[in-house]
Amino acid sequence: MTSTVAELVTRYMERLGIRHIFGMPGAHILPVYDALYDSSIQTVLAKHEQGASFMAGGYARVSGGIGACITTAGPGATNLVTGIANAYADRQPVLAITGETSTHIFGRGGLQESSGEGGSIDQIALFQGITRYNRIIERTDYLGNVLNRASRILLADNPGPVLLSLPFNVQNEKVDAAVLDDVMTRAHVQTHEPSCANAEDIVDMLLEARHPVIVAGYGCLRAGARESLSRLSQWLNIPVATSLKAKGVIDEASPLALGSLGVSSSGKAYRHIVEQADLVMVLGAAFNERTSYVWDRELLSGRKVIQVDVNPEQLEKVFQADLAIQGDIRKILDDVLRHLEARNTPPADVAEEDVAETADSGSGYEIFQSGFALVEKFYRELERHFARDAVVFDDNIIFAQNFYRVSSQARYFPNSGISSLGHAIPAAIGAQFHEASPCFAVIGDGGFQMCCMEIMTAVNYERPLNILLFNNATMGLIRKNQHQQYRKRFIDCDFVNPDYARLAEAFGINHILVDTEQAVERLFRDADLQNVVNLIEMPIDRNSFPNYSSRR
Repeated sequence: MTSTVAELVTRYMERLGIRHIFGMPGAHILPVYDALYDSSIQTVLAKHEQGASFMAGGYARVSGGIGACITTAGPGATNLVTGIANAYADRQPVLAITGETSTHIFGRGGLQESSGEGGSIDQIALFQGITRYNRIIERTDYLGNVLNRASRILLADNPGPVLLSLPFNVQNEKVDAAVLDDVMTRAHVQTHEPSCANAEDIVDMLLEARHPVIVAGYGCLRAGARESLSRLSQWLNIPVATSLKAKGVIDEASPLALGSLGVSSSGKAYRHIVEQADLVMVLGAAFNERTSYVWDRELLSGRKVIQVDVNPEQLEKVFQADLAIQGDIRKILDDVLRHLEARNTPPADVAEEDVAETADSGSGYEIFQSGFALVEKFYRELERHFARDAVVFDDNIIFAQNFYRVSSQARYFPNSGISSLGHAIPAAIGAQFHEASPCFAVIGDGGFQMCCMEIMTAVNYERPLNILLFNNATMGLIRKNQHQQYRKRFIDCDFVNPDYARLAEAFGINHILVDTEQAVERLFRDADLQNVVNLIEMPIDRNSFPNYSSRR
């Protein structure tokens, strides 16, 4: 039995478990779209290809599966770049399918050609640094090998984006449908899990320490290590700080939660580590610029360090560890717990009052001088009304880092990959195609104007969404830096906003102005935050700045 390449690639995506694909059609990709017509995969028409790639990333983050996007050749592919780069930075399994001109006109100046021949755009070179694998499939004889390579990356413990470009004529060529039978489309399941050879060493170091602290990163979330981390923390009374991307890996209302570690946080976690810790166990945290307080030597100096990460490139990248282990974080923690159980280890003497004392000495959000009471009120009400099931995509991460205590049942997704403006709305829309949860996209007015047309995608497909829009008519962090570092020489940060109430009316969505604390209370008490699209406008003062410096 034979099928076209377009049909075979569509069946390949079905076998990968892909249920939605976000994108925009164009002439060079129409054979695949035609195959999708009879497929179980739902196509979602975005308003811009960048939005489609952000939607695919948002879908992947919430579902834990593979996100997918599809575009035509040339500008369709180039418009994907920012979203694919974001997926690369966040290690998201995103499959991008693009069209291409027919191979027999490569180098002859075909419309939207991206082959790299004859002075045309070189799509392979363009995506080389932001994908784990990308290929223009010029022949069918190696199609199975290409799909296998794509699968191994998409289904890996440490995945990333893959881009496959299909020339128009190749999409229509016939191939043996049995090619797909030899292509891996499910993750390999180990029947026997080898134990961690260093688990006993970890236990020894933890028990010898008087004041150990765990720094949990995004790798803990990716590994599904929430429960194991919580058990270890409670068993040995170990306080836990998280990176921004790992908020919620431990319930932040827990007395052992130190909150988020990072240069734009209130400093509670930093102070506890510097003032009390003698051992720091780093689990899946990259210790990048934000988490490490711009690589502050005081944070780890004079302390023993254990580091565990599935990605070998992260091990000892910015600091030396006394014990560095590559492996699955959840499995390693489970081995540690088994060793503790075998030893009949009682709770350690690391007292919770030490954590409380640190909290009392610096829980006043001193990073904010004034002007953000409404923002804090919003997050307090969000915690109270949606403690268990909220999904939050956040472009304005500094507020949530300090004001939002994420429970272990809520899901918080900060835009901290490449920190691109305009991410939260399309990413949240993509997530809503996996499951309809109370979903919030938190965004400033600068980022909003980069992506607001994607709201119509939510409207078109009846996907509920709450957009919290901070209105200060300025690029807030740029204005802050120009205030702090450039003697208030403000340039290209301020702008004029539209009338957001009328804009919401044009979109056919609700507009809710929250300009007082009572209005915030009414929002959570009276508004439908689960079944419709709401644009929630919150005015904030453009001259109120977080009290931290990025040093640039």
